[in-house]
Amino acid sequence: MDIFCYLLGRLNRDTVDMIQLIKELDIQRAVALLITGSALTGEMGKMVVTIMSPVEQAERCRLLASTNETSQKAKLKGISFGRRHSVNRNTVPEHHLKGYGAMEFARQLTLLVPRVIKILLKALLYRYYH
Repeated sequence: MDIFCYLLGRLNRDTVDMIQLIKELDIQRAVALLITGSALTGEMGKMVVTIMSPVEQAERCRLLASTNETSQKAKLKGISFGRRHSVNRNTVPEHHLKGYGAMEFARQLTLLVPRVIKILLKALLYRYYH
């Protein structure tokens, strides 16, 4: 079995994980190759990993810091993250009883149809068991 990896950081989380992976690959007689052609097996592979892992970890930290900085700037501009606040769950069954279909109601509330159906099913189950 051969494993091809573009970046070392995509193959592991830290140096200890990578060295453990190399040991497992040695046991299974598998070869992990970087896109540069370097083999990550045996003592030479451990040396490459020991040298490259801190570099990859620093790159990961830099990327995370950049992402957080961008998120903070967006929040200051008023851009919201995550999904919208929940819908009033009582209105969905009421509109359904008036004859509105799930698709029509989903369009009115700009929701996905499966979300409306899920709310309807929960309301029906609640009424059935209570």
